[in-house]
Amino acid sequence: MSPQEISLSPPANRADGLSVLVCGASGYIGGRLVPRLLAEGHRVRCLARSPEKLNEYPWRQHPNLTVTAGDLDTPDEVAAACQEIDVIYYLVHSMISAGKDYADQDRRLAATLGDAARRAGVSRIIYLGGLGEVGEGLSEHLRSRREVEQVLEASGVPLTVLRAAMIIGSGSASFEILRYLVHRLPVMVTPRWVQTQTQPIAVRDVLRYLVECLRSPATTGQTLDIGGTDVLTYAEMMRLMARKMGLVPRLVIPVPVLTPRLSSLWIGLVTPVTSRIARPLAEGLRNRTVCRNDLAARLMPGPVFSVEQAVDAALGKSAEGEIETRWSTAGQMPGDPSWSGGTSFADARQRIVKAPAGTVFRVVCRIGGSHGYWGADYLWHVRGWLDKFLGGPGLRRGRRHPEQLGFGEAVDFWRVTSYLPGESLSLRAEMRLPGEAELRFDVIAIDDATSRIDQTARFRPRGLLGIVYWYAVLPLHQLVFPSMIAGLAAEAERDAAKNETVEKQDPAAKSLKTTDP
Repeated sequence: MSPQEISLSPPANRADGLSVLVCGASGYIGGRLVPRLLAEGHRVRCLARSPEKLNEYPWRQHPNLTVTAGDLDTPDEVAAACQEIDVIYYLVHSMISAGKDYADQDRRLAATLGDAARRAGVSRIIYLGGLGEVGEGLSEHLRSRREVEQVLEASGVPLTVLRAAMIIGSGSASFEILRYLVHRLPVMVTPRWVQTQTQPIAVRDVLRYLVECLRSPATTGQTLDIGGTDVLTYAEMMRLMARKMGLVPRLVIPVPVLTPRLSSLWIGLVTPVTSRIARPLAEGLRNRTVCRNDLAARLMPGPVFSVEQAVDAALGKSAEGEIETRWSTAGQMPGDPSWSGGTSFADARQRIVKAPAGTVFRVVCRIGGSHGYWGADYLWHVRGWLDKFLGGPGLRRGRRHPEQLGFGEAVDFWRVTSYLPGESLSLRAEMRLPGEAELRFDVIAIDDATSRIDQTARFRPRGLLGIVYWYAVLPLHQLVFPSMIAGLAAEAERDAAKNETVEKQDPAAKSLKTTDP
């Protein structure tokens, strides 16, 4: 279901809904769950470390939604967020932001939330965890999910746990890994885990179960395994994905010598997911992830997608650019570097453009992804490959939508750290660098048909290595940045000319023109 298909009006003849706190609203699942809870008539509060991340969602201005700025690491802020709340959805996972210490951080955050929920008199916590055989042999990733369950249960607040295996949906990390592996590798030498059985589930079905928990009191205190209709191996999933993408059958060759570390490095090179994130995911693939019972289906009956249907839906949404949320948006936003004081370098350029400011800004917001960087793209691709080799995100992380951007979104190896519609866009580099880098665009209107672009690349080096790096790449900057601002201006002027032609042919179209993307 796309954002446009979700009715945000409370259903008729329904009593006042529950007061619900969503922790993790800016994440992949949370960003899709919130509008569905609002559509059910519930009052939703989102606890967000960076509230600006939620500004671009179509449901942000809903009258039943409040956004509270707060950090789960700060007990007082969590306690305040839990006041007058009936149910809490806990959808937080620190793997993306906390690195190798994610398990410790997840336990600590869960303990803080559980204590605050108990003291506030919250009636239930709903937690989305991971499937996996119980007992010894669980990977660190799945063991961490179990530990969070235990910490939340120890709080004394009634707990509902939903355990899912791979979630198939446009923009999910697991789906992106699978899609890129299949697309780029006609022959795959893989670890033995490709023969491990799993029971994937479509993201739409995960969301249905999460919402219906509130309608089903019998789910309180239960641990519910949720999955789709099919149990298959990862090798079978890869072959199915290849068929659905119209590719020749992929040859999968399992070998016993590939460790999780080697697997994660390979995943990091081939897919948009960095090796740091890929490693715990790869380790978890050795565990069989199949539902042990059908209690969830009995308590919350309804149709579920097959793997084939889930893949079709995810590929369709990706092709249409209708990705509702994306895995890369989750995680902590870095603080803006202070460009004053210390050593700092800048490449600043300006250009007058014969196009309205709104048109220019729309073009600015196309940066990266399949669109590219307005010239010298081969150099960007070389830098992307180097970044992937060093363990960074590279260019293949892409972007959620070809033209729309919002605060906190990932764009290749950049992160949107400032976004003022029609005026300015700042991107902070998340590539491997010996320092901090920012690329900023400011659009200033001169008159109705003319504007100016200010393009600024800044770099604050980290030690001597950072200074050496800046001067080493300085010759490349003389190729990249002039062609970027020239290409950007040329594209904006072409768009402006097209708009003018349309208006001459259809004067009514002028009234429909907008200034913001």
